[in-house]
Amino acid sequence: MKILVTGAGAVLGQGIIKSLRQSTLDCRVIAADPNPLSPGLYWADGAYRLPLANDPAFGDRIHQLLDRERPDAVLVGTDVELSYFAAERHRLEALFDTHVLVSDPRVVAIADDKLETARFFERAGLPHPASAAAEDEEAVEALIAAVGFPLVVKPRIGARSVGVSLVQDRAELALARKGRGGLVIQQCVGDPDCEFTASTLVFDGEVQASIVMRRDLRDGNTYRAYTGDYPELNAQVRLLGRALRPHGPANFQFRTDAGGTPRVFEINARFSGTTPLRAMAGFNEVEMCVRKLLHDTPIVQPPVRSGVILRYLDEMFVPQERIDTVR
Repeated sequence: MKILVTGAGAVLGQGIIKSLRQSTLDCRVIAADPNPLSPGLYWADGAYRLPLANDPAFGDRIHQLLDRERPDAVLVGTDVELSYFAAERHRLEALFDTHVLVSDPRVVAIADDKLETARFFERAGLPHPASAAAEDEEAVEALIAAVGFPLVVKPRIGARSVGVSLVQDRAELALARKGRGGLVIQQCVGDPDCEFTASTLVFDGEVQASIVMRRDLRDGNTYRAYTGDYPELNAQVRLLGRALRPHGPANFQFRTDAGGTPRVFEINARFSGTTPLRAMAGFNEVEMCVRKLLHDTPIVQPPVRSGVILRYLDEMFVPQERIDTVR
């Protein structure tokens, strides 16, 4: 089989490629990215350059690439490309006889906006951090009256910990909001020792498998992950996946409150940066999804190995002549 992975310069895209290489799939990997110096391009069997996702030429280039390579599956490796592939999924699948693993635009929109994420869980009757749009003064005052300080101020649309502030009082809240728009203010739930990342695999509205890992963060990314069964949290995460109804993977990031209830502050409607870590624990979600898409192989919940996964830096040398081959 042949699989196209976009975002070869992103942690997500690289993680998808790593998971494919860890799998038992007999596949040829084609990688794509705007930057010819993206490491993931040189882990693949073929490499292409793409325009940025907001470039008007992006769609035409995707069509050219799919027509040339005719991959059996397309796996999206960056957030910024999700909206395009979500909107074009069925058209691309029909034109190029492929499978594009992406959720529908409704799910992508809910996951893209942290305030909409909270509102979604509120409508579904599921636990979430109390939240308010920063420009809604009445809602902000109600939030302070309900949960007090500390509060978290963050961009409604953003990644990792960029632009996130923990504020302890009204003075710090005013400073965090000053000169900024598009913010959400949220209840601060739990502490860093009770932060988790979880994944569900959902097809036809049914949760096929799930995994929960406790994590330590550095610069907004997981750098240590603690794997195990977490049966009660897995049961809660499956409720989240069933409510969201993605097509394939969805990543939920949450902290548990004093009662042990997970309160999700972020959804990623895709694989996540911790996808290759999960594969190391025996939960190779990329392989399971590819087998489901291409062969209709039932997804069976795998046992998860217990332990700690440590992340570290690595290096690679790429000869100039190989860089020159990226088209």
